[in-house]
Amino acid sequence: MSNVPLVRRAIAGAAFAHGASSNPSPGADDSSLNHDGGNQWTPAALERAGSTLKALNRMAKRPPVHLLFEDVSFTVSSHKGERRILHNVSGEFRSGEVTCILGPSGAGKSTLLNILAGYMTNGVNGVITVNGHSRDMRVFKKLSSYIMQDDMLQPRLSVLELMRIAANLKLGAELGRAEKELIIEEILQTLGLWNHKDTRSEHLSGGQSKRLSVALELVNNPPIIFLDEPTTGLDIVSIRQLVVLLRLLSRQGRTIICTVHQPSASLFALFDRVYVLARGLCCYQGASPLLVPYLAEANYVCPTTHNPADFVLETLLSDVEAPARLSEQCQNGKLCRKLDRLTARGGRKPVLHSDESIQRIFVEHVAKEQTQKMEFATTFFTQFIILSKRMFLQNKRNSMSLWIQLIHHVISASLLGSIFFLVGNDANAPIVNFKFCLSCVVFFMYTYIMIPVLLFPPEVRMLRREYFNRYYSLKAYYAALTFSSLPVMITLGLLFLMICYGMSGQLLEWDRFLLFAVSGILTAVCSEGLGLAVGSAFSVTNGSIIGPATAAPLLALCCYGMGFGPYIESSMKFLMASSYLRYGLSGFSLALYSDRQPMECNVDFCLYADPKLILRDVGMGNDKYIVQVVGLLIFTALHRTLAYFALRYRLTAEFSNKFMTYISKVLKHR
Repeated sequence: MSNVPLVRRAIAGAAFAHGASSNPSPGADDSSLNHDGGNQWTPAALERAGSTLKALNRMAKRPPVHLLFEDVSFTVSSHKGERRILHNVSGEFRSGEVTCILGPSGAGKSTLLNILAGYMTNGVNGVITVNGHSRDMRVFKKLSSYIMQDDMLQPRLSVLELMRIAANLKLGAELGRAEKELIIEEILQTLGLWNHKDTRSEHLSGGQSKRLSVALELVNNPPIIFLDEPTTGLDIVSIRQLVVLLRLLSRQGRTIICTVHQPSASLFALFDRVYVLARGLCCYQGASPLLVPYLAEANYVCPTTHNPADFVLETLLSDVEAPARLSEQCQNGKLCRKLDRLTARGGRKPVLHSDESIQRIFVEHVAKEQTQKMEFATTFFTQFIILSKRMFLQNKRNSMSLWIQLIHHVISASLLGSIFFLVGNDANAPIVNFKFCLSCVVFFMYTYIMIPVLLFPPEVRMLRREYFNRYYSLKAYYAALTFSSLPVMITLGLLFLMICYGMSGQLLEWDRFLLFAVSGILTAVCSEGLGLAVGSAFSVTNGSIIGPATAAPLLALCCYGMGFGPYIESSMKFLMASSYLRYGLSGFSLALYSDRQPMECNVDFCLYADPKLILRDVGMGNDKYIVQVVGLLIFTALHRTLAYFALRYRLTAEFSNKFMTYISKVLKHR
């Protein structure tokens, strides 16, 4: 037994103790449950196994959280006017309980959850307090975790790797490596994922993915967890297992709040508290067993064999007056029907605290957070290192993408070299060689604009979850994203240039090739920045249209003046300067033709034997190479800054709401 980890021994002991018990707890908690390892786990056994999270609770101490909201309303603005989604609803969610927000489609369930989690703030009125104190979002976001409906997990990483990254980001230097490893194993054992620790996220089942989403948010021991439709897409066994898991977590003093569309009767009985919404009104708040007698008081009698959850939804949809009547009966959420059902049923009693102790612990924790003055658990540099390592590892394991890019670069370079074979030093074909430079610009432009346009929008969805849950700052992520793409870009870009440069018969001079390569790589980096801006602001479908549509006029401007360079209009020179591709094309041309001996001429007279003449006639006679490099660097900074703010806009609901509100007001006053 000495070689068995302490956590595994503790869980095994808990399971054995339950199996040896001759009097299991009666009630709904006694139904058996298959877990992925093949063992028979009952909910009561899971709750006993949950006591092994002692290391997590001891090392990453967090205060219990009671969430109270009063007269909360939410109004959304559009070009048609303002529409109220929530109408002054109130409620209270306490630690040690699992709360289910229930209601018909369009009732405002997700809206209320987003408001309570702090995901939406604009257009919200009302009072939200945490443990009797006004909610400080800087502190509250450190205490809460929001698990969104879609299980957006980082691909090509194993369960254990994802947990280690989450622990390093969310715990920082708060704990040592050994303590983090103990916490990770403890969480994975409790959630039944330890046997799958080496499985990559994309190979997990739906139930395993949902549990991993919960596990990732548990590493910093958040006292309050929000889940939006956590049962979507799961089978009945996985749904029950997940809800039992949430009960397990709540029994240790956590506040669990989730939205559920239509739970079964057995599932409904597992929730401690139910909050019913309809048409933006609170129709019931209280213990789930008291919902049926509450409805009976309003003359809505639920048949004995009927599922209470189905009955209340049918009532709210079939009777137009039902929402208003039930809302008035509970004073729109201000009255709560309480019942100590947990003790009565013999299950594990939740960890409850008095309001006085809750406030004292919370005040102490807030004071500690304010003295640290850190928005994230780790520094910018630490986040950058961790994220860079993660992205490098993901890129390395994405072998299919790497092979596709390699083949694309090699075939394109070979075709380009074949088309412009040995024209580099031929004075009879200088315009053809200029077209070779233009073709290189087109290759780098479309390749590195379209890669992020097609691949980055799905990444934004995963980024939204991690960013909102305070894993890292957006600046650190963006810096790591920029840095991690450079090795592949530089390697494949140089390979492309070496092949086509040699096949096209350019002068084999290392300094000339180096200048040519610098122009190509900078054009690629600048194009990727533009692609990131498009990919950050638009979906894949819209971005596939916006990206080429944006690049087309830039391409037309970059080659304007070919053949009449000295006579380009001043207005067109100004427009050409706004195209970063012009700087790339000029950089290519200057690298090939500057400071060069007369080209080979196989006939009696070659007009462009002097390289200066070709530069003059394409409008680049007075250009300086260093100016082209500086221009590309400026446009790179501009594109990536634009991409950063577009990404920030997409990720922060506050910015989105303010922007859309402003646009709606402008349209309304027209």
